[in-house]
Amino acid sequence: MRPRLLDLFCGAGGAATGYHRAGFDIVGVDIRPQPNYPFEFVQDDALEYLHWLIAGSGGPYWLRDLDAIHASPPCQRWSTKTANPERHPDLITPLRPMLELIGSEGIPWVIENVAGAPLRNPVKLCGSSFGLGVKRHRYFESNTPLMVSPCAHGQQPLRYRVYDHGHWYLSRTVQVFGTGGGKGREHWQDAMGIDWTNDTDELREAIPPAYTELIGHQLLQHLRVAA
Repeated sequence: MRPRLLDLFCGAGGAATGYHRAGFDIVGVDIRPQPNYPFEFVQDDALEYLHWLIAGSGGPYWLRDLDAIHASPPCQRWSTKTANPERHPDLITPLRPMLELIGSEGIPWVIENVAGAPLRNPVKLCGSSFGLGVKRHRYFESNTPLMVSPCAHGQQPLRYRVYDHGHWYLSRTVQVFGTGGGKGREHWQDAMGIDWTNDTDELREAIPPAYTELIGHQLLQHLRVAA
């Protein structure tokens, strides 16, 4: 039987797909409908759902049914691409104490976000470390040690024909944000390693699955050792 991971603020399933490839069954929670989410999905407020799990409810699962938790709170509060970031709530601060309480029961957890978010001693992952066509630096805090590879900028092949500032050129990477414009939006799926959705909004918010596949293998190893 595969261990089960709770995917909070799950979005369209970038993180979930990596964890599933590593060996987890997944249940995702998000306040918005996620019609393209490829695993079991519960539409609910992630913080409220976690609160009810701690309180002994939450349906359809109990806390004892879970082996690990991943959370990707919205990053707009800390993103350099966000206008008026102060209008967006800080969801990491109320999230962490609940995860720490759950972690005291032996359940590993991970919080993911962008540079500038108030994460504690996070590790950084970069698409270049996996040969992807993005840099897309993301940061991961966990109650278990995580080992990661350094960035390998400039080592990806020149593979994407993009248009910018009036001319076409070959690029090693594309930038996945905004609407993409003429700067390689048609390459977003390939660059991120995502093949189950081509929705621009979903891709813009997603984590490349390679990131969490790496982390997932380490969480599984932690669970084996703990057992």
